[in-house]
Amino acid sequence: ITEFVIIACAISPSRYLRPCHSKIMTTLVSYFAASYVFRWPQFFPTTPLKYPPAFDGRVVLYPSVKNLRDYLSWRQADCHINNQYNTCFWSLVHSGVSTTDAEKRLCGTLTSDKNELLFSEFGINYNDLPQLYRKGTTLIWHTVTEKVPVKMPPKQPEGGARNSSQLDQGASSTALSATQHYVEQSDKVEDRFSERRRKEVKAMHVDIIGDQFWTEHPEIIGSDCP
Repeated sequence: ITEFVIIACAISPSRYLRPCHSKIMTTLVSYFAASYVFRWPQFFPTTPLKYPPAFDGRVVLYPSVKNLRDYLSWRQADCHINNQYNTCFWSLVHSGVSTTDAEKRLCGTLTSDKNELLFSEFGINYNDLPQLYRKGTTLIWHTVTEKVPVKMPPKQPEGGARNSSQLDQGASSTALSATQHYVEQSDKVEDRFSERRRKEVKAMHVDIIGDQFWTEHPEIIGSDCP
């Protein structure tokens, strides 16, 4: 993890948020570090941590959505640059080149140079690598609709239930059968379903530089942000 960006839309004037900057930053950083350690065994059960991790943080206020998108575009482009360099670097090292020589060989190279190196020497087409590494991970709040069972009381028979006195006064066997059937069914409830919406975190490995992502997920920014 080289950087973790958390976006929050502040619709209040920034002067009201300034006293909270330090509290927001320290709370997020401490929670992130604690969660990192707490969840580590879940993803790396056979690799224990060798030392306590540490993270720094900062709060930046962007005046508009355009400025925010420019910043995020820069970070995703940087993700690609770092991943391409690291893919080349470690491919060279694993092939027997020293780390010093690998750094010298990659110094001053362009994107096209790195792509050619990967393909010609290691048979790797950089564009075929998983989006996870080339685009990074974008976490969004995603609204899902699910069906939940709802217990409904049984329907009453038309005309109401017959009482025992009516049955004693010469009710027909057909009426008796119908009443017994209703009594047997009276303890049952009908299963119905209702729709419930809730939000969950969704991980995406997609391009966020273009307009398509923001068009498909307008709820990320909202209409209150400038």
